[in-house]
Amino acid sequence: MEKEFLIAGEIPENLGIPSQSIINMLDDFDKNGLYMHSFMLLRRGKIAAEGYYKPFCPDTPHRMYSISKTFTATAIGLLCDEGKISLDDKVYKYFPDKCPPDLHPYIKAAAIRDLLMMATPFSATTYASLKYNDWAWTFFNTKPDHPPGTVFNYDTSGSYILNVIAERVSGMPFLEYLKEKMLRYIGFSENARCIKAPEGNSWGGSGVICTTRDLAKFALVYLNKGNINGKQLISREFVNAATARQIDNNVWGHEKRLAFGYGYQIWITRDNTFSFMGMGNQLAICIPEKDMLFVCTADNQGNETAEKTIYDCLWNNIIEKAKNEPLPENSAAYNLLLERISKLSLYMFPGEKHSETEREIDGVPYKMNENPMGISELRLEFLKDYGKLSYNTPRGEKEILFGYGEYKEGVFPETHYSGDTIGTPANRPYRCVAAGVWTQQHKLVIKVNIIDDYFGNLTINLGFKGQEVGMVMHKTAEWFLNEYQGFAGGEMMNT
Repeated sequence: MEKEFLIAGEIPENLGIPSQSIINMLDDFDKNGLYMHSFMLLRRGKIAAEGYYKPFCPDTPHRMYSISKTFTATAIGLLCDEGKISLDDKVYKYFPDKCPPDLHPYIKAAAIRDLLMMATPFSATTYASLKYNDWAWTFFNTKPDHPPGTVFNYDTSGSYILNVIAERVSGMPFLEYLKEKMLRYIGFSENARCIKAPEGNSWGGSGVICTTRDLAKFALVYLNKGNINGKQLISREFVNAATARQIDNNVWGHEKRLAFGYGYQIWITRDNTFSFMGMGNQLAICIPEKDMLFVCTADNQGNETAEKTIYDCLWNNIIEKAKNEPLPENSAAYNLLLERISKLSLYMFPGEKHSETEREIDGVPYKMNENPMGISELRLEFLKDYGKLSYNTPRGEKEILFGYGEYKEGVFPETHYSGDTIGTPANRPYRCVAAGVWTQQHKLVIKVNIIDDYFGNLTINLGFKGQEVGMVMHKTAEWFLNEYQGFAGGEMMNT
C-alpha cells in the first residue's frame, strides 16, 4: 500500500531554517548563472521549501542520469536481502552467454561488490561508443588493465552490468522490481521509467526518469537508514555500507570536491554527508547530522564549476545557518520566499532583447561557406513575439523559434536522435526552449535548452559585419547535437 510521508507546507522557521536564507540561496544560483530546473529542501522528513523553474512543474518527469546508479545499487541490495545474490558473487557467472572461452582472469575475478564501489578492472567505460549494440558483451570482451577491487575508476559499464544482473535474477526490469519491493510503498510515481540500452535491458547507469519528489522520497529512505514509517524497506546493514567510504577515490593526489570516498554507487561528500549525483547536476545531498536533504534537478552540462557552486550556495546559506530548534516566526520573509518561488524561471543569458541590427538583417538570406555543420544557407526573421532562425542542411530545411530575452517553448528540428532505446531513433523532435539576446549591437546569441527525456544545451553565436556573418555553435549533450558544433562564415545573397 502506498504511503505519503513527505509533509508539505511547513514554515522553514519551524524547522530551524530562515526563510531569508532560502531566498539568498536561490539568488546565488541566479548570480552564478546556474540553469536550475527544480529544488526541494527537507528537514526531519518535512518540506521546508520546494520550487520549479518554468516550464518545469511538480509532475514533470525528469531524467536523473547517474543517480540511476543508486537505484541500481538499491535493487542489488534488495536481492541480497532476499538471499538471491551475494556481493561476493563473481559477475561472470551471471553471463555465460556473453563470456568468451578465454575470459581474462581480471574479469573473471570481478565481484558484484567491486562493481558497486567503482573498482572494475577497466580504465574506461567499455561501451563508450554507440557502435556497440550489446553493452553487456563489451564488458566481458574488452581487455582490462588492472585487477578488480584495487583502485577507483568511475565506470558506468560496471553499473550497467549490475542492473542487468538485477533484471536476470528478478525476471523483470529493475525499476519495476524496485516498485514492487519498495517504491510503491513510498508513493513513487507509477509512470517512472528507464531508458533502455541497445540490447533492450534498462540503462541502470543513466536512464531513470522520475519526478523531483520521487527522488526526494527515494533519498529519504537512505537518510532514514532504510526505515520509513516503521517499515524496514531495505536492510540497515546494506544502507550503512552503501553510504560509507568503501574505497578511496582520490586518484588525483590532491584535494578535490569529489575525493572524499565512494560507497555503493553513492558519493561520500563534504562534512560527513553522502550524495546521489547525476550529470547536469541532478543531486540528492543527504546531511545526516542535520537530518536534512537537498534535492535538485538542472542542466548545467558544460559548466565545470556548477556542482561546487551548488554545494557552496547550499552550505553558505542553509547548512551553516540552520538551527536545531525552531526560529521565531518571520511572516514577512516567508511571504517573500513564497513570492520568489512563484516567479522561478530558467536562467536567462544576459543581453538586450533587441538591436538596431535586426532591421538590417531581417529576412535576408546568407550563403554559407563550407562548414562542419553542413549549413548551406540561413536567415533570421524577427516577428512580433518571437524570432525565427531558418537554415538548410543535408537533412533538409530546419528552423528554431526563440523568444526575445525570454524562453519560447518549441521542438528541436531533428528526429533521428535516440528515443526510448539508445541508438534507436525517436522519429520525433525533442522538446526544447530557446531564447535570443544581443550581447553587442551586432552580436546575437541564441540559447537552446533541450528538455526532453534527454537533456542538452546548444549556444548559437551570430556576429554581423556589413554583408558578412560569422557563426559558432557549441553544444553540450551526450550522444546528440553532434551536427551542431563548429564555426562558419557567409555573405548576404543577392535578392
